[in-house]
Amino acid sequence: MKTSELTGAALDWAVAKFEGITDWDSVDLVFRDDNFCWYEPSTNWAQGGPIIERKGINLGNYAKTPAQWSAWTFAPEQATGEVQAYGTTALIAAMRCYVASKLGDEVDVPDELHP
Repeated sequence: MKTSELTGAALDWAVAKFEGITDWDSVDLVFRDDNFCWYEPSTNWAQGGPIIERKGINLGNYAKTPAQWSAWTFAPEQATGEVQAYGTTALIAAMRCYVASKLGDEVDVPDELHP
């Protein structure tokens, strides 16, 4: 799946993968953190915010529509050295940027998470 198209549980799964969260409740198809709270960094600032700060992800709303956010960061793992991603919210853009900085333009998510 294209990183630029990740949303919802698929995006949260991809973020959790790089955050080292492995507790997957296959019944609910939702990640849970150490306190067994819902893990949704693409919609929860308490979870996504620290990732943005720790990874140095920059945010801006410079697109032509107010609902379009951009996020970018330095990513030495990628050929260009920088990764940029977009989303309808700042958190979605930032989490896509985080995943893209690790995996690039494509990510293999479990079939049950495809929209």
